[in-house]
Amino acid sequence: MRKTLIALILICFSCSKDEKNEIAPVQTMYFPSIGSETWETESFSRLNWNENAKQSLVDYLETKHTKGFMILVNGRIIMENYFNGHSATTPWYWASAGKTLTSTVTGIAAQQGFLDINNKVSDYLEPHWTSAPLTKENLITCRHLLTMTSGLDDALGDDVSPANLQYKADAGTRWAYHNVYVKLQDVVASATGQSWNAYFNSQLRDKIGMTGTWLTSGEDLSVYWSTTRSMARFGLLMLNKGKWDGVQILDENYFNAATTTSQGINSGYGYLWWLNGKQSYHLPQSQFEFPGSIIPSGPDDMFMALGKNDQKIYVIPSKKMVVIRMGEAADNVNLALSDFDEVLWEKISALYE
Repeated sequence: MRKTLIALILICFSCSKDEKNEIAPVQTMYFPSIGSETWETESFSRLNWNENAKQSLVDYLETKHTKGFMILVNGRIIMENYFNGHSATTPWYWASAGKTLTSTVTGIAAQQGFLDINNKVSDYLEPHWTSAPLTKENLITCRHLLTMTSGLDDALGDDVSPANLQYKADAGTRWAYHNVYVKLQDVVASATGQSWNAYFNSQLRDKIGMTGTWLTSGEDLSVYWSTTRSMARFGLLMLNKGKWDGVQILDENYFNAATTTSQGINSGYGYLWWLNGKQSYHLPQSQFEFPGSIIPSGPDDMFMALGKNDQKIYVIPSKKMVVIRMGEAADNVNLALSDFDEVLWEKISALYE
């Protein structure tokens, strides 16, 4: 009996020692309050992260024209840095990273019964919303807009007026990065009987405590502007599969479809989300299939909102982590993807590996 008691004491002592020195604490998910700027933080030491790797990352971010940067773990801020006159209250544009907002709100409208993503776009917009023959226009569904497989010509620029939306291939047979996705905002407005802004604000923005607004930016493109923290709130929602502090805002089935391969052409693309860790991927303005993962140095389960001039939301479920980057182009590259991603993830990975 005495030997058993001593053994139990030794086991408990050993467990306590391991938990203190080797095992990062298990924490519940945290959500910042609506209408408050209070946001809990987490320390490198409690997570057993490498504090010595932090300065190299900060220096790199500043060198690469970053304005706002955040890392969340379990919803808590572990890094928050601002550069070049930017601050926690300064808005900045999301560029194409905001496509994921459109995807999310389209899903919300679908779960509320206002629309069906498998229906043709012409069910919600007037016929001749493109210049394609009606038989070809009627092939285009909302799902095709979500997956970049509309079949419309992507070589004609960002203008989404009917004259500039020209037939290239049958919907579903060709993947091409195209700003025609923005027509989903018109679909949502038509289906709900509300303006896009009003529906977006009431059904997404205000429910998770974001701030920000949609602004028109040339050729009728709608671009979202917000603070870095608002972008982080959206990333946190998506880390939790569309649930915010116990409230399911986006249907989890739709979330799962949006963040997995959505078609058979570009395995690195969901519903306006980029997907890491796939066998191959396509890039904007190209029909070439690249082998391997989009960001080899990044986690394989990472899904991403990527915008012009290196606007980034990285969501990593396996790490319970969200990473945000806002700023000018890191390397004077205008595409959503650049070499910046690879080096950045080498430096982020050094924090916890």
